[in-house]
Amino acid sequence: MAIQNNLLLKIRDVKESLTPVEKLIAEYILANPGEIPHLSIKSLALFSRTSDASVLRFCKTMGYNGYRSFIVSLSAALGSHDEEQPAHYSDIQPGDELDVIISNVARNNAKSIDDTLSIIDHTEVAKAVKALRETHRIVFFGIGASGLVCRDGEQKFSRINKMCHAYTDGHSQLTAATLLERGDVAVFVSNSGDTEEILDALDISLKNGATTIALTRFGKSELAQRSDIVLTFSSQEITMRSGAMGSRIAMLTVIDILFAGVASAEYTSIKKYLLKTHNILSAKHRRG
Repeated sequence: MAIQNNLLLKIRDVKESLTPVEKLIAEYILANPGEIPHLSIKSLALFSRTSDASVLRFCKTMGYNGYRSFIVSLSAALGSHDEEQPAHYSDIQPGDELDVIISNVARNNAKSIDDTLSIIDHTEVAKAVKALRETHRIVFFGIGASGLVCRDGEQKFSRINKMCHAYTDGHSQLTAATLLERGDVAVFVSNSGDTEEILDALDISLKNGATTIALTRFGKSELAQRSDIVLTFSSQEITMRSGAMGSRIAMLTVIDILFAGVASAEYTSIKKYLLKTHNILSAKHRRG
């Protein structure tokens, strides 16, 4: 099982949002991960063509007080990597044999889930489950592939008698956000965390006092910085995987975790709703 808070995955996911100097350090670390634990701060600065101060700033950006604690965490990540030897993401090439496509897509999706489990913050998950348990009204906001994830969340939480709706276009999102009140929970699903329509709805939701939960890729983004609770996932979208395959699977996994967390904690009171919905759907299928 992958260790929690895998530093290498975090560096990879946050790289594009770093300053140009920090990005040089990140790229050197990712290209030479096994060497880094043996380097002094001066050596890493030299090899990455930066400075001691830049390396320290990079460590702080990654959430560490200093270089030593950064190296300890990186060593742990490398130990996990060596032990598990995880498969790399595989791009889909024109003309690939179907057997290759089947294998690569399945492996990429599985790796997205494993990587997400490595970096997701369990404390933030617990906060999200608590907020979802205490509210009776949940609103999901997402566009495109993220909107599909919102629909999945709507379907799941509606089954346990939560007042729940998903809004997947900009105009309806503004209307829904305007009607939110204190005690409501607004879940914002966005791969980039910088989608304009999502940020507009977030701004209104915050002003209305709703509890805001961000589900977004690990890294710096306005959505992550401004939301009350932040749930991050990890997935590497590569050239031909234009359908946001990995990120969608990772986000759906987080939605499943939230639903299971709420349903497990409240099973005594919600099992009647699960049974009712199961029975009515089963009856309809038999008639069909």
